[in-house]
Amino acid sequence: MSSARGRRGGPGAPPPARRRATGRPLTSAASRPVPAGTRSGAGSRPERRRPGRRTPRSPASWGTPRRPLFTGRAVLLAGLVLLLALTLAGPIRQFLAGRAELAELAAEGTALDQRIEDLEAELERQSDPAFTAREARERLAYVLPGDRLVVVVDGEAVEGDAGTLDEVAEVGEVPWYEALLRSVADADGEPGSDG
Repeated sequence: MSSARGRRGGPGAPPPARRRATGRPLTSAASRPVPAGTRSGAGSRPERRRPGRRTPRSPASWGTPRRPLFTGRAVLLAGLVLLLALTLAGPIRQFLAGRAELAELAAEGTALDQRIEDLEAELERQSDPAFTAREARERLAYVLPGDRLVVVVDGEAVEGDAGTLDEVAEVGEVPWYEALLRSVADADGEPGSDG
């Protein structure tokens, strides 16, 4: 077991000496450069590896630890980026909401300005006496004195003279209940009936 550790280069073991294939250590004389064509089996090009075939790991590489997938620095950097994103998420959301509210208020302001212009134009129109007279005739059926008014009620034309009122008979001293009965009788179509 200890000889295997020594060969692998475990902790506390001296570095292994370079050895020849025969097992003897290399000497300075044996490490002289050799011309390229004199070595047996040595070519000028390295051997091509076949694709798809993996070379098996040697027992010497079994003891070396692999690099972890995530290093401490990478985890720290990812944590800082996440913390920065969480810190900035609230202010950015408030900023975007504020911009949307400003755009909405600007649109509302332009609509109110347009409404003000429309109301000012309406006020100028209504201050014109010709507009007022025309609206009184159309909406309220007002007529000027001397004009003739024609109103169609239930398909029959009813005419009246503007500015002249029928002579209203003075009621005199009739009690209120008799005046009420007379008006009911007139409405029923019995004119002139006295109660």
